[in-house]
Amino acid sequence: MKQRGPGGDRPLTRRPGTGEGAHRRSDPGPAKPKIDKASANDQALDSVIAADKREALKLAPVSHETEARLDRYIALLREWQAKTNLVAPSTLPNLWTRHIADSLQLVDLAPAAKRWADLGSGGGFPGVVLACAMAGTPGASIHLVERIAKKAAFLREAVRVTTSPGVVHLAEIGDNVDRITGPVDCVTARALAPLHQLIGFAEPLMHQGAKALFLKGQDVEAELTEAAKYWNIEPRLHQSRTGDGWIVELDAAERRS
Repeated sequence: MKQRGPGGDRPLTRRPGTGEGAHRRSDPGPAKPKIDKASANDQALDSVIAADKREALKLAPVSHETEARLDRYIALLREWQAKTNLVAPSTLPNLWTRHIADSLQLVDLAPAAKRWADLGSGGGFPGVVLACAMAGTPGASIHLVERIAKKAAFLREAVRVTTSPGVVHLAEIGDNVDRITGPVDCVTARALAPLHQLIGFAEPLMHQGAKALFLKGQDVEAELTEAAKYWNIEPRLHQSRTGDGWIVELDAAERRS
């Protein structure tokens, strides 16, 4: 039943006392800015890579023109890395020392070489790096042999954006002789296969006069022992500037009968 108030027939209403209405939603405060974690992570990685670049260029100095080409190459690699596994994700912070400087040191071991063949180029190490370094050398050419179509597509784009003298061959590694025309001064490979298999891939080019430079890890002595079962070789070892690895230099190889 409605109660009559002193002013007429309207129902009496109560004013909320102290503590009443506490269950009501309070006015929202100022909105907190959203943190883009992906962007923050990218910025942190940018900083780490920049510091790593400074260290790498101390190990393997290059011209400003070559540095600019390598910058474009690294930017492209990071873009493609999101969809195609070009390098081990754990090595991204050390792209410059682990991959760029490691590749550049080959130039000093074959200073007269202008025509290179990189077998199993993958993400472009050492082939694209060599192409960037040799871009200003008249008559330079770097043949990049890769059997995986996605990686070959990346290599073609890397050669384009760096305006470097790279030639990409989508082919099985053992088919390199048929694909590569003209003489080759130096043949190389990195993280591709055991040494005795690498020599088998490279031997036709070596037979035509190419020097071989193979980047290997700490177990190089075991690989040399195994390779000696199949090949007559006289290797020269160069310790890597960038870690515990080695570079195996070969001028010739003859298959054991």
